[in-house]
This record gives sequence, C-alpha cells and structure tokens, in this order.
Amino acid sequence: MHIIGNMFFLYLFGNNVNDKLGHIGYLCFYLAGAVFSGIGHTLVSGADVLGASGAVAAVTGAYLVLFPQTLITVLYWFFFIGTIEVPALYFIVFKMIIIDNVIIRYTPYVAYDAHLAGYAFGVAAIIAMLAAGLISTSSFDLWAMIKQWNRRRQYRDAVSSGYEPFAGRAETRRIKVKEVKNHAEQQDEKSQELRSEISKRILERNLSAAAALYLELMRHDSEQILPRQNLLDIANQLAGDSKHAESARAYEQFLTHYSTYEYAEQVELMLGILYSRYLNQPELAIKHLQAACDKLTDPGQIKMCKDELARLQK
Repeated sequence: MHIIGNMFFLYLFGNNVNDKLGHIGYLCFYLAGAVFSGIGHTLVSGADVLGASGAVAAVTGAYLVLFPQTLITVLYWFFFIGTIEVPALYFIVFKMIIIDNVIIRYTPYVAYDAHLAGYAFGVAAIIAMLAAGLISTSSFDLWAMIKQWNRRRQYRDAVSSGYEPFAGRAETRRIKVKEVKNHAEQQDEKSQELRSEISKRILERNLSAAAALYLELMRHDSEQILPRQNLLDIANQLAGDSKHAESARAYEQFLTHYSTYEYAEQVELMLGILYSRYLNQPELAIKHLQAACDKLTDPGQIKMCKDELARLQK
C-alpha cells in the first residue's frame, strides 16, 4: 500500500513538474530529493530506512511551489461521499505535510522525517531555481506570490511610517491614504479569475465554455500558460469548433511550453493539417508534418502525414 501510494502521488504531481524541468532535469531533481530526504532522516533518527517516499515528497514540494493555485479534486466520505476542490497550496501544506507527517505519526515503519526533509528540499530547491532564473516563472507560482506579498508589505510599512505618496507639493498635512491595487496587480487578478473559471469548466467537462474563456484569457494576457492537459483539451476543442487559427495558436503554445510531452508528434501532425488544409500556410505545414513523420509510430497516422506532405510538395 505504501508503494501504491507513492506511485499515485508521483503520477498525480510528477507530470507537470516533469514538463517544467524536462526529462533530465526531472530525473536529477528526483534523485537529489531521495538523497537529501535520506540525509534529513539520518540526522533526526538515524534508523535504517529503505524507500522512495522522500523523493516523491520532494516532487510534491516542487508542485506546491510551481502550481500552488491549481485546484485538486479530493474525494471524501463522512456519512456520505462527495468531492471538493482544494487549491494545491492548502492541500499539500495542511493535509500532506502537517496532518500526515506532523500530527499523525503513529504508523510503524514510516520515515516521517524523510518525508519532511523531502518536502523541505523540494520547496527550497524550486524557489531557488525560480529566484535565480534557472526555470521560467509565472504570475501564479509561489515565488511570484511571495514577491507580490512583499511589495504590499513594503507599501503598508511606508504608509504607516508617514509616507504620503499622493500628497501635493504645497500641502504638508497628513492625509489618510487608501491602498489601491496597481495596474499589474489588477491584471494578475483578472487572469487568475479567468484561469479559475477555465479549470472549473473543464472539470465540469464543459469544454466549449472553457475554450471561450481561454480565448478571453489570451486577449487579456497572451503570456498566460494553462496546465498541460487543460491546454491540450482546449486546443482540441477549438479545432473541433472549426476555430482553426485559434486552435493552431493553442497547439503552438502547447509545443513551446510542453515540448517533452510524450505524444508531441501527434500535436505536430494536427498543426500540420491545420496549416495545410485550413490556414493556407504550406511552409509551416511542411515543417510540422516533417517533425511528426520522424516520430509517429501509428501506420495510419504515418500514411496521413506522408500523403499530406506529398500533396504540399507537388
């Protein structure tokens, strides 16, 4: 059961972390998490230990930093069974770290301290990489949230000490200043609302509404990136709705940010078909179709790809 639990949470949190770090980076991070969690366990208890829980905890800590606002669907039962959506930040911090490893520590043969050391390594290592610019940041990771909180704290401290940012030059009397959000913060808030609505519609399997919200998000802030599966579902929906230019843009965004996706060649094929048959951009079509043909394994898809290339190259 312990191994099954490890594999479940590695699958649940690992895919998106893998997309962010890349295959080699993810492997190195996972192994480093195993080493540091083992060191933490040895320093605290010193007992012999065997397992991968510490490495999985490190990956979970990385997910906490990279995707703290992602909604996780939790199944619960208490007289009745239901589900509830909880932000990853609260689920991981309160349920997985505090409750499961600090409050509840009575299960025998479980290395709780290795788990805590793994979480600490995962959080600290990813924050350090984001701060150093080694991996790309976004408006919704924990590092961005910390920076935003610090800006607000500095503003409040300045105002409480007598700084009057809106006082006139000739006027020296103190005025009561109402804190207002700057334009960038308002942009972030709007983007967050749209992302939350998109996730909600996808969970409801209302992909048409999610796609419409995605287009609104792109008009609002074209730099926003959705989680991998959400973005792929929306790109497919846009293609199905015959919104060819919009779907091509979504697929291009997907390949740019999730290039390590295991079925990237099928996305390349879809883009090639869109550019060839609907958008009249043969050069881009050939580029994506050739990339797809090099990696496709399904005979039917290979034939489709080659037939389309032959038609374009006549």
